[in-house]
This record gives sequence, structure tokens and C-alpha cells, in this order.
Amino acid sequence: MRSTLKWALRLIVLLVIVAALVGIWKREEITRLMAVNTLFAPEKIVHNFSNMDAAFLSAELALPDAPASPLPKGADASLPLETEDWIAARDVTALVVLKDGQIVHESYHKGTAATDRRISWSVAKSYLSALMGVVLEDGDIASIDDPVTKYAPSLKGTAYDGATIRNVLNMSSGVTFNEDYLDRSSDINRMGRVLALGGTMDGFAEGLSQTFAEPGEVWRYVSIDTHVLSMVIRGATGRSIPDLMAQKIAGPMGLEVAPYYLTDGVGVAFVLGGLNMITRDYARMGQMFLQRGKLNGRQIVPADWVDASTTATAPTAQGAIGYGFQWWIPQDAAEGEFMARGIYGQYIYVNRPLGVVIATNAADRNFRKAGVAAENVAMFRAIAGAL
Repeated sequence: MRSTLKWALRLIVLLVIVAALVGIWKREEITRLMAVNTLFAPEKIVHNFSNMDAAFLSAELALPDAPASPLPKGADASLPLETEDWIAARDVTALVVLKDGQIVHESYHKGTAATDRRISWSVAKSYLSALMGVVLEDGDIASIDDPVTKYAPSLKGTAYDGATIRNVLNMSSGVTFNEDYLDRSSDINRMGRVLALGGTMDGFAEGLSQTFAEPGEVWRYVSIDTHVLSMVIRGATGRSIPDLMAQKIAGPMGLEVAPYYLTDGVGVAFVLGGLNMITRDYARMGQMFLQRGKLNGRQIVPADWVDASTTATAPTAQGAIGYGFQWWIPQDAAEGEFMARGIYGQYIYVNRPLGVVIATNAADRNFRKAGVAAENVAMFRAIAGAL
């Protein structure tokens, strides 16, 4: 009996030692997985959204050593009276408003600061679309009507076989992808765990095999579509997205602070939602698109690509919000009114007729509630109309 107890104790000690060694060996992966599981916790969400590089692998963009592009301070604007209530209700952490290229309002909330590099979430999709336009003009991609497999041959035989670049830009790939953030077994959450545990985003995309419609027939928001666009760009150029984004978009724009991308386990950028930058630099993106791709004295993104990207060409439902090439067009939009949009309240709103750009970051855990998205657009329009 005593001998059996002794062996049992030795086994327990051995298991504890093995568990400790595994914990040390896999410490980074365990830390990232825990970060995913608590990323949106009420007490952590604001801090997490400003410090994503503390928990996930990341790659900073190498910007040229040059002054930031001008973003002068204009006269302080009188915002609509309801703005303060909206900021509180929507858990807004940053609000930057430009009128005719000048800052007329800038405020930070919930303990955040102007220097925080905030997670873009799906606002990052609009940046990748801009890069696609530049790569297309450079001639690395012949046409957006080419099949994605021409530049990303590893997608042959997958759900993306047969889809064109245009289909994927419009999010009409027809690929089955569950985007329910509240379902732990959904594709979007499985993808998050791949990212946290150091897996590969390319491998995840290559593992998708189901479709629900023929390419180009039906619009459905599928975040992994944007990663496929990055596979196309990387395949066409032989370069990484952070390198290309730094040289072609971020560097020429003259950003104040170097942005960074979250990455997977092999250093591939999480392009569909992993871009992080200060809010003033998000506003610069809006100003560039307001000016049809021109900023800092340079034509950075081709003007015709800006126009095509921000035109509602996707086969969305009649009367619904419009979608272009990874940009949103609000219902009943005026010509030149469009936006980039990310979960939890990230926006770059552009109103060209009024000369207004609004960049917001938020930690709004109620962003999916009915009416919230329409309320945000109404607030942006009220602000723009008051300037």
C-alpha cells in the first residue's frame, strides 16, 4: 500500500513537472490564446484595443525618416449637442474631425491618448483595397477580372477556385464562412484561434471548401475574402504586405507614427483586421480618399481606383447599404459619401461634398444591436452638416 502511494505521488509530481515544462515551452501561444478569450471583456477591452502588440505577434511598418504630412489645426467646431451623449453611449475612445483638411475637433476618451495605436478591425480592409489599386497600376496584376488562382495557385481546388479578384473585392466570392462573433465554433472565431496559436492564415484560407453561391451572384460579408486578396498581392509581387504598404501607401502619406500589423505564426499580416495606428493617421487616410487618392503633394492611389472602390457595385440587396471594393456606401448616400467600417465602432467616414472626414475608434460591445450602425451614420452626417 505504501509502495503504491509512493508511486502515485511520484506520478503526480512528474505530471506537474511535465505540465510546467509544456507551459514554459508554449507560454507565448497560451498567452495569446488567453488574450483572445478575454479580448472583449468589459474591464479590458479599451486597454486591449490600444495595446494589441502586447498580446499578439506583430510587424511594424518601416516608414521613411521624413516629416508627417500637414494636418493643421483649424478653429474648434461646435458639434451637435447630441455628440456628447453619443460618445458615451457608443463607448467612443477617439474622435477626430477634419473640415477642408484641417482638424476642427479632436478628443480622446476612457483614458486613451492621441499616441495610442488603435486596432482598426475591418477598417484595415479598405487599406488593402487601396494597395490593390496601386499594385494593379504598377502592372503586377493584369486585371481584377483574373481568377484569384492565377496569382495564388495554392487556392486551386478550394472554395475560391473560380472566383475572380473582382468577386473577392466585392465580397461576392460565394464562399461559405460563418462570421458570428458570438459563436465560439464559427469560422471567424476559429480563425482567431489560428492567429493566437501561431498558425497560418494562408493555410486557413486553403482549408475552406464550401460555397453557397456562384461567384459574383450574391453579396455576403466574408472577412477571409480580404486575406485572399493579400495572397493575390503577395503572389503577384513576391513581397509582404507590410513592406508594400509602407512603400506604396503609408510612407507616401506621411504618417505621424509607424503603424503595425498583427501577424500569424509565419509573419504574414492579418490584413482583414490587424492594422493598428493613431486616430489622426486614420483621418489622413480619409482625407486622401476625399481628395481622390492624393495627399502630401502626391497621387498615391489612382483616382479612378478611388472612384471604383467607393461606388456601390457589389450585388447587395435592394435598398440595403452599398458595398464597393472593401468600402461601404451608406443608404441614401450623396455622391462622394462613403466609409471604412470595423467592428466595435471603428470608422473612417468621408463626405466629399461637405469636405469632411471623421475618424473614430471605439470599444462598443453593443455595436451589433439593431439600429446602432444607422445611428452612427446619422451622427456622422449631423456632425458634417454642422461644420
